[in-house]
Amino acid sequence: MTFHRSLTLSSHKMLALERIPDQIGYLILTEDGAVLTSGGDLENDERVANIISSLVTLTSKVDPKAFPLHDPFEKISIKYKDHCYVVCLSNKKIYVVKRKLPPQTTAIVEQQSIIDL
Repeated sequence: MTFHRSLTLSSHKMLALERIPDQIGYLILTEDGAVLTSGGDLENDERVANIISSLVTLTSKVDPKAFPLHDPFEKISIKYKDHCYVVCLSNKKIYVVKRKLPPQTTAIVEQQSIIDL
């Protein structure tokens, strides 16, 4: 597979994906799941591409009463403890971004006694 760095519409989209805050990987897939471009943690990751493609295909087979075909999803988010995948459809392509999530913080609250005067 050869990539040319001429500034085509596809190049602009790829550059836009690279600028997403906390992005650590991305995929651009065809409707049938073939990898068009990729980078970061998802560079040439056919396994993730197949999983995402299957998930997108599954959404079209979900109960049409609950999820009407004329009202398709805008975004699918898959969240893990330290990262997430965001999947969007646009112009007959599947865009996948893997983002690093900030570490979860827990607040420790000490109970204080209240004294009425």
